Amino acid sequence: MLQWVFVEFVRRGRAGEREGADAVNSSNATSDPAASFEPYRRRLLGLAYRMLGSMSDAEDAVQETYLRWHNADRAKVSEPRAFLMTTTTRICLDVLTSARARREEYVGSWLPEPVLDATALAPDSRTELAEDLSFALLLTLDRLLPLERAAFLLHEVFDYSFSEVASALDRSEAACRQLASRARAHVREARPRGATAPARSGEVDVKHAQLMSAFAAATQSGDLHALTALLASDVRVVTDGGGKVRAAPNVIEGADHVARFVIHAARKHEGSWWRDDFSIRFGIVNGLPGVIVDAPEGVVQTAAFEIEDGVVRALYVMRNPDKLRHLASAIAREGL
Repeated sequence: MLQWVFVEFVRRGRAGEREGADAVNSSNATSDPAASFEPYRRRLLGLAYRMLGSMSDAEDAVQETYLRWHNADRAKVSEPRAFLMTTTTRICLDVLTSARARREEYVGSWLPEPVLDATALAPDSRTELAEDLSFALLLTLDRLLPLERAAFLLHEVFDYSFSEVASALDRSEAACRQLASRARAHVREARPRGATAPARSGEVDVKHAQLMSAFAAATQSGDLHALTALLASDVRVVTDGGGKVRAAPNVIEGADHVARFVIHAARKHEGSWWRDDFSIRFGIVNGLPGVIVDAPEGVVQTAAFEIEDGVVRALYVMRNPDKLRHLASAIAREGL
């Protein structure tokens, strides 16, 4: 019998980071590009991840931003924050052009790369969506046009004024307001009401842990009735294997279909790829209560539970090894 255990994460403090970044002056920027860039790294990475849905691509975008910062005439940059955010935004817009072409060839359902430490990507704003890295939101953003996505994120998440957004996107303020308005309408329509709020600490809420434990027990015992009772009638399961490992090719919807799929998948796993040296733990995945499956070689699966009114409304399962690879360094770095 697999054992389910709680895991606690250390939430990194945010106090003082914004002050440190705002204190960067042109003299420091000129003399030490690395030191002047570092206070902005987290917000740049947070923007790039939300734009691209990929930590590896986000890290590449931020590294490219640093190279441009290093090579720029920094003495003429009056606002490093604006320069860096604008540069990152435009790099991401370029990446999205090629990413959409690759997406057409993607095998099965696509999910963003999971992250375990959402605070490392949090902006310094206090907007409604500042701490929301849920799959529901990221999938909605992915369906937006690139410019809509950028305008929405800069204004609604990073609290940029529309004049700042216009400068970053090289569009008029009126055009940027329209872009953000269209994006906001899509997000409000698709974002679940009353679903799991983004975790503000690194630990799983007790009630959520109890629900996931009951979910695991019903799955392992094959109790279809018990499992169905834990699911919303319109529950959906999205699994991303990227064509590399087994995964449902399409989204599974409806309590009965989802319960049967989960139990069937668990039985197949026990008899095939599931190994005795796998371990399962609770954790926070993209700000949602989740499950992380570890093997000696690293994380082999994550599952994020979207919970509403005491039942599972959605389950997002990542099995694509290419999208889990970055978690090894994150876990080693943060001790997760």
